[in-house]
Amino acid sequence: MKYRTLGQNLKVSAIGIGCMPMIREGNINYGHAEDDVSTRTIHEAIDLGVTLFDTAEIYGPFSNVELVGQAIRGKRDGLVIATKFAMRFDGNNVVGVDGSPANARRACEGSLKRLGIDTIDLFYQHRVDPNVPIEETVGGMAELVKEGKVRFLGLSEAAADTVRRAAKVHPIAALQSEYSIWERDVEADILSACRENGIGVVPYSPLGRGFLAGGIRSLAELPADDWRHNDPRYSSENMPRNLAIVDAIAGVAANHGVSNAQVALAWLLAQGNDIVPIPGVKRSETMRDSVGASDVVLTNADLATIDAAVPAGSTAGPRYNKAGMAGVRL
Repeated sequence: MKYRTLGQNLKVSAIGIGCMPMIREGNINYGHAEDDVSTRTIHEAIDLGVTLFDTAEIYGPFSNVELVGQAIRGKRDGLVIATKFAMRFDGNNVVGVDGSPANARRACEGSLKRLGIDTIDLFYQHRVDPNVPIEETVGGMAELVKEGKVRFLGLSEAAADTVRRAAKVHPIAALQSEYSIWERDVEADILSACRENGIGVVPYSPLGRGFLAGGIRSLAELPADDWRHNDPRYSSENMPRNLAIVDAIAGVAANHGVSNAQVALAWLLAQGNDIVPIPGVKRSETMRDSVGASDVVLTNADLATIDAAVPAGSTAGPRYNKAGMAGVRL
């Protein structure tokens, strides 16, 4: 495994693991998952040298954090466990976004218990609360660092100006945002804001929720309760147009004798040494394929081919529905 350094000298594996698809039952379903299979996948990832594992209390909610905690028991040393907060809950129901220091503390302390660890390595604000100044939120998160409950702070889906303001309050190690061959909005100004402040970038959904891997060519192939039925880019109108992106990636993959997923991840790795994608996985086979992307080196010609086939902004459809889009880039 190769390793990279995020902000504040936080060293992690070049490919991390997004644990969200491991939800067995809950609010965000990406196909069937089983706890024993997911646990085995995490164990095998650790054996391969993966150190970064990402979860969030809203996944389930709460059950995904518990799964990760159980899986890393006895294997904690050397791992970078990342989790996120943003929501206010009534039981298991989300009742709003809450960026208050009090909510950050509640989430942190709850996640520590569910994970069974003493310190969260990387604690993100999952979504920016437009009603709470980022300075106040990060100030509250910084108190958790002072108390030893958190090692490093992160933001997710924050706008460039928000990133700059947050960094003035406390060092930010990472920004987690959607970034992939078909989602490049961060390149406009967010990447530069991160680099100005020494902040690493952790792309989530680096495979377009599985689309760029090439195994899904029709919504009919997905279970009825699969979350991707809500994704505009998977719609019957947009999917046929977006399949051209998959075909372009497949051409590059064939030249290298690797998978589509490995090309999509290698493309991200080629965008800068401060970028660490976290593909979501459930099964060991998928995990091993994704982790292998760190050994794939794309040529300048490969990168040019992909850029020509998929110019920034050319993907059909927004990445979320209207309500989802209202919560990003704040």
